[in-house]
Amino acid sequence: MKKGNPIALLPIGAFLLMYLGLGLLFEYGYKIPMGFYNIPIVIAFLWAILVACIQNRSISFQEKLELMAKGVGDKNIITMLLIFLVAGAFVGVVGRSSAQSVAYFMLGIIPAQYAVLVLFVVACFVSTAMGTSVGTITLLTPIAVEVATASNFEVALCVGTVIGGAMFGDNLSFISDTTIAACNGQGCAMKDKFKGNFWIALPAALATLVIIWALTANHEVSVILKEYSLIQIVPYLLVLLGGVLGVNVFLVLLIGIVSGSIIMLASGQIVPTELLANMGTGAAGMYETSMVAVLVAAMCALVSSYGGFDALLYWIRRVFRGGRWGQLGMGLLVGTMDIATANNTVAIVMANPIAREMSKDYGISPKRSACLLDTFSCISQGIIPYGAQMLVAITAASEMGIALSAFDIMRYLFYPYLLLVSSLIAIFAIKEKHQ
Repeated sequence: MKKGNPIALLPIGAFLLMYLGLGLLFEYGYKIPMGFYNIPIVIAFLWAILVACIQNRSISFQEKLELMAKGVGDKNIITMLLIFLVAGAFVGVVGRSSAQSVAYFMLGIIPAQYAVLVLFVVACFVSTAMGTSVGTITLLTPIAVEVATASNFEVALCVGTVIGGAMFGDNLSFISDTTIAACNGQGCAMKDKFKGNFWIALPAALATLVIIWALTANHEVSVILKEYSLIQIVPYLLVLLGGVLGVNVFLVLLIGIVSGSIIMLASGQIVPTELLANMGTGAAGMYETSMVAVLVAAMCALVSSYGGFDALLYWIRRVFRGGRWGQLGMGLLVGTMDIATANNTVAIVMANPIAREMSKDYGISPKRSACLLDTFSCISQGIIPYGAQMLVAITAASEMGIALSAFDIMRYLFYPYLLLVSSLIAIFAIKEKHQ
């Protein structure tokens, strides 16, 4: 068992110190309104990469560049970048008016006090079918913002509800990258992992619905329904239907772009040159999010090569002993990896080898270890303020004219918090049944 190099984790600490430390200082120390917005996350990650490059002088700068290039060139990172850009183009095509039409249509057919509940349920279904939380958040956040605006609910509550529902599907979906990575890495069938995972996720989802209902049932709702165009609902209906049917996320977004373009041009709301410009503007709105994904991958490649992650693994195996504590250690392992990498699929892939060894040492079945890896990685990913899910939600809201910080939303991430509680109960109160 490698001891690793704890000092290699310094770049992660440098990032957290600048981003979270200065953000908290500006927001609460100097009482600067929206203090977190004064800390550009891209600069924080550049600072962390600089720290990583200064470390380990036994490796030349050219070799460090090669290591970072390999990290950025990972298939999961490329896929994520493409989803960001295509999703941005879709939002640019349909514009705010389509999201408004969907929101007003929804509020017109259901009681307004149940609107937030419906957002959560829809996000759960769509993310489970699509297998991507980022795609779900991109599609539903504009609708959540308009629902909040029209019904007098807090925007952060509606957006946080969508993120929670998106993480439900990210954790459970058969076609989610996290499910595939966890099952393949631990050598278990997807259906077996789903069965065990479902009974952990379902109580958390039901408890989330109860909390949302308690917060919104007696809320004074003052819905102001405006005129909307039914034809503008079509692109969102098509992408939501495609998501529920489990169509590939790229194809779903392409369908949305094509249908939205046809409708916008046929109705005379836009000319071809403006349509292309809007696509570019929408994609450009995802540039910062895309750059964060690139910088995180580069930083983690250096941290990993220096032995930082080996140090984490060594510490966890030394501290946690015994079957149930071993399960908790496995969960903390992948959760820590996710906090470090800001990518739950990458975290699972990195944790897989040591998790297989821990499974043998602690007598944990492959399906339980796959379930723990997927669940705890999704808990961390759904909460961290610099994760793709949070950044996409903030970006989508800002394109709708609403300024939100990650810490505004984190108060309403009920599902990830409850999923942690449900997971701990499953580990310490429910004995695993070995087949």
